[in-house]
Amino acid sequence: MPELPEVETVRRGLSPAMEGVVIDRADVNRPDLRWPFPERMAERLTGQTVQKLRRRSKYILADLSSGETLLIHLGMSGRMTVSGDPLGQFVHEHPITQKHDHVVFHMANGARVTFNDPRRFGAMDLLQTAIADDHKLLSVLGPEPLGNDFNEQHLIDAFRGKNTPVKSALLDQGIVAGLGNIYVCEALYRGRVSPRRKAGQISATRVSALVPIIRKVLQDAIEAGGSSLRDFRQADGELGYFQHSFDVYGREGEPCRTEGCGTPIKRITQSGRSSFYCAQCQR
Repeated sequence: MPELPEVETVRRGLSPAMEGVVIDRADVNRPDLRWPFPERMAERLTGQTVQKLRRRSKYILADLSSGETLLIHLGMSGRMTVSGDPLGQFVHEHPITQKHDHVVFHMANGARVTFNDPRRFGAMDLLQTAIADDHKLLSVLGPEPLGNDFNEQHLIDAFRGKNTPVKSALLDQGIVAGLGNIYVCEALYRGRVSPRRKAGQISATRVSALVPIIRKVLQDAIEAGGSSLRDFRQADGELGYFQHSFDVYGREGEPCRTEGCGTPIKRITQSGRSSFYCAQCQR
């Protein structure tokens, strides 16, 4: 599933084609994805200006001139691609509509934004912008890892007395929003913390050090365009490149990249997910 860097990469890719632009027409080609689309969704989107595109955790939020916000989740295989952009940001002509092109936005500037999702685990909803933070999917989220509210004291307080592994704690969206399996593995490697350590048993100094490390891992991934695992593509259809920089994720049995180490990377299963780490460097 796309994580924060992938979603942020898509948001940035959509911005020149959608932000400040009227949706001339919205085609909704099926009644649902993960759950039913809101009533009259095509009608409610048509004619509205996308005033702002923002991201909350792994959700893209399009604030509309109608006072509503379109919430978009890519799910496991959802992709949003842009074609025919007159500003020259994209080189693709409008393609023939495909079987899994479930929602298509025809923008007033000539761009076409297509949401394609073969597995239909993605989702869209319309909510009132003024109370968007109260939506059931957004109200449970913790602070953004790239925002000021995610700081050393917040993480120390969140970990205090916690008996779960630090890997699970960082995946808790109520502690920090948007982190996923890949980037938690990478952050713990850079912080030299074993994913098996209990969150509440890590010293405040080491917990504090994780905050800038998490930010740097995410920033590096965003700059590289995300990680192209399975179905992820950027808005222009190109692949991301951060997977070429993985230190531990997916590298089971390969030597640790820390100078002078070379210990084979281990893989364990935690809460049904694979954790990759160096047992020598991460304690």
